[in-house]
Amino acid sequence: MILLSARIELIRRSLPALLGGTVITIQLTVLILLFGVFFGLLFAFGQVYGNKPIRWFVNGYEKVFRSIPELVLLLLVFYGPPSLGIRISPFNAAVLGLGLRATAYMSQIFRGTFKSVGSDQITAAYSLGMGKYKTFLFVILPQAFRVFIPPFANEYAIILKDTSLAYALGVAELLRQGQYIIAVAYDPLSIFLAIAAIYFVLTFGVTRLLKILENKLKIPGIGVEIG
Repeated sequence: MILLSARIELIRRSLPALLGGTVITIQLTVLILLFGVFFGLLFAFGQVYGNKPIRWFVNGYEKVFRSIPELVLLLLVFYGPPSLGIRISPFNAAVLGLGLRATAYMSQIFRGTFKSVGSDQITAAYSLGMGKYKTFLFVILPQAFRVFIPPFANEYAIILKDTSLAYALGVAELLRQGQYIIAVAYDPLSIFLAIAAIYFVLTFGVTRLLKILENKLKIPGIGVEIG
């Protein structure tokens, strides 16, 4: 009982530092998601509607950045630019490294959602005089957005957890803050349990909100209602 009380007290005293690291984790996650969504959308558009050189480039990009382990990619981004005389901060290196990886996966997600729109709807849009870009903007993209939410929620959870790798570069995110506390308190179990709980709240809370959003955007009679 005394040991349990001591651990609870340690977690209580450690919360400000852990929450400070959580803020950095959230910042990393948001920036990486924005990076991946923006460039993933561009790459997917190029893959579906671009010419052969563009499609070859996107295919090659996806193969390369899906094959390199995230930690290796972070280290390459962090140590590579200085060798060329370009200095990059650990935080920016983490965003860039994980953002490059996120782009490869987001591109595949977007491409799948674009192709989920029925060809009859695209033909109907063309018959109304809409060009390729108008059809994409007003017919394909709105419908693809609904299909995009479930895989995006999964990718969000992956990216959130991948931000813990940024501690290897010295970024003071959640895991790094926990390591600082452990070095002083010598109670890794309590701190790692607290860290796991924070990751769970961030993962479950946001994915649940995205599920609610998905249900709100569902067209009646289409798709399966999720719990």
